[in-house]
Amino acid sequence: MADEAIRILCIEDEADMIDLFRVILARRGYKVDGAPGGHEGLRKVRETHPDLVLLDLMMPDMDGWEVYQQMKADEKTRDIPVIIVTAKAQSIDKVLGLQIAKVDDYISKPFSPDELVESVQRVLARQ
Repeated sequence: MADEAIRILCIEDEADMIDLFRVILARRGYKVDGAPGGHEGLRKVRETHPDLVLLDLMMPDMDGWEVYQQMKADEKTRDIPVIIVTAKAQSIDKVLGLQIAKVDDYISKPFSPDELVESVQRVLARQ
């Protein structure tokens, strides 16, 4: 098991963002899979049980908060850490995410590659 790469699922409706996550995180040895929306993302979370989920909030088919709530309501997926990565960058959104919903971290777009890697490392270190 120690030789297996940490698996990260990126639930994001923009294919370019999934590719960006993959490029940044693959350099650090992470295996990144993508899901182009909330419904597909939730299905993949349940099937593959990733080590971490990067979750966009604003998606057309199912918003990120709904995905998050369904993950946390399911005993098989509730312990998977979630980092919100979103363009919803108002401070109230961040407070709601971190303090009320208890997401593991919250990154605002645009972000730097270092900011993403540091967040992923910090959240995975808590596991």
